[in-house]
Amino acid sequence: MTRYTSEEALQLVLDSDEEFTFSSEEEEDSDNERLYFEERLDPGVDISDENVAASPSSATRRARSNTVERQKDYKGDGDHQTPVAKRAKTNIQTSNKQSTLSWKTETDIDMVPQTLRFLPAREPGPQLSPADAHTPLSLFKMFFSENAVSTLCHNTNAQAAGAIAKGRKYKWTDISISEMYRYIGLLFYMAMVKMSSISDYWRQDSLFSLPFPATIMSRDRYRTISWNVHMSHPDADKENDRKRGTPEHDRLFRVKPLMDTIRHVCKAIYHPKINLAVDERMVACKAHTGMTQYMKAKPTRWGFKLFVLADSSNGYTLDFSVYTGKNNFPSGHGLSHDAVTSLLDCKVLGSGYHVYMDNFYTSPKLLKDLFAMKFGACGTYRDNRKDCPRDATNSLSKKSARGSIRWIRDGPLVFVKWMDTREVSVCSTIQSAYTGDTAQRRVKTQDAWRTKAFPCPAPVTAYNKHMVGVDLSDQLLQYYTAQHKTMKWYRKIFLHFLDIAATNAFLIHKELCGNMTHKQFMEQLIAELCGVSQKVAPTQTSSDHVPVPGAELGSDAKNICTVGCKICVLCKGQLGKRQDTPWKCQACNVHLCLQLNRNCFQEWHKDM
Repeated sequence: MTRYTSEEALQLVLDSDEEFTFSSEEEEDSDNERLYFEERLDPGVDISDENVAASPSSATRRARSNTVERQKDYKGDGDHQTPVAKRAKTNIQTSNKQSTLSWKTETDIDMVPQTLRFLPAREPGPQLSPADAHTPLSLFKMFFSENAVSTLCHNTNAQAAGAIAKGRKYKWTDISISEMYRYIGLLFYMAMVKMSSISDYWRQDSLFSLPFPATIMSRDRYRTISWNVHMSHPDADKENDRKRGTPEHDRLFRVKPLMDTIRHVCKAIYHPKINLAVDERMVACKAHTGMTQYMKAKPTRWGFKLFVLADSSNGYTLDFSVYTGKNNFPSGHGLSHDAVTSLLDCKVLGSGYHVYMDNFYTSPKLLKDLFAMKFGACGTYRDNRKDCPRDATNSLSKKSARGSIRWIRDGPLVFVKWMDTREVSVCSTIQSAYTGDTAQRRVKTQDAWRTKAFPCPAPVTAYNKHMVGVDLSDQLLQYYTAQHKTMKWYRKIFLHFLDIAATNAFLIHKELCGNMTHKQFMEQLIAELCGVSQKVAPTQTSSDHVPVPGAELGSDAKNICTVGCKICVLCKGQLGKRQDTPWKCQACNVHLCLQLNRNCFQEWHKDM
């Protein structure tokens, strides 16, 4: 297949990219919407009455009581056919249809599903020539190009000018492109060398002093850049803020310029392999923006929620969208349906891809729509989802033996239930129900633990293997994340963009060269961003090279000239003589003669 240059690939993505639109409402999520995200329910997908009854939350009780009141109102109107009767008729028809179904076992033969031909739009892998030299900095600049950083500098300077005009008392000189790269290098340096506070990186005269940050920029300069870093122009921000409360208002306006650039480059310079994964990612933040979410099942509970598409083979972030807390869904099929379909662009990706997702997204409607788009899909599902089999006979029970399998095929869909330590439900348009796969589990028999093989459905095996894409991506991002406490919500997302760029650049470098670990890559990237040599220690100022006593002085005046005496390194190294001296250099930490007729201290520092 023809490889595109990075410019041609970027233009291809720009021509075909479809933006994920968000609501502009600034109100906090309602109680019902908060319930959806605490329980990871999708308000756009039908939920059975049994599931609602099982939920004890106050929002559910209010929703149920409101439904009962509406039903009473409809029933009191005898001149019209009531919606309650329509719903009851539909439920009876659905129940009768499902009651005729019967779960099959692993001994029954399932049909071979239709195989979608894998036709990627470009050859999978990095869209760069392996023959070219690719340094960590050159790959990072694919995402943070000089044009993008120039815009970032322009908006940052405008933000600082506005702050000073409002009375902020700090010195400011316009930041340049090279200085912005050095600032980013310091952010990554702080990600690798952890200190309890920013000021600790500039501590002096301490056992725990770090000489490197002060050689790049002063502490006050770093702080003023951090206070003012801005991705959009402040005047445009004010114009957007005046639209608050109207459909034209954009909640993500302050991050849109850089976010669009990062998204386009992620898709342009790398083409994924056949297996993809869709999941959520949390960026920790507790700011009151109306966009932060609470996810009790996530390690990071409070923050911005991103829907992420990743390559399952290596964790490369292909695309993402930030959830803004909207209450309406453009397609009418629900948030989970729209989140997946908005990340999959046939013009950019091609066809025949396999998409894996968890039970927040999986629904028969979504899998059928993806199949029509020539995307295979597989994911765990919830029994209360619309069109999922619930009342079929011969289903699993709590007493079913471990390894028991049940399945039902409905056209391209196969619904599979498997008894592990608990029941697992998976729906797929890719695999047959059971192909002889097994899963190894440790079981206790006769007071001894041993490994035993249990039958395992093919969709479960594939899901466990390929769903790790986003989790692997999150893991790589967390190793050397630039995230730290900040007062501005949009700066948290800016730091996340840095993490995405650095991690994706490492994964591309690994594919092309494969001669660096993640740590080595980050170390070289920091050195190149800051414009220093990684192998040479930072130069020390001449004020540090002063003579000091080699040991603490005691109260005995008779021995004051001999306490702490050690061999002079210059006399020993150049003259081969043993000359003891009580003096040493404070910066070099070596003993040197300092006498009227023998000034080894001066000779030692001549070349410095």
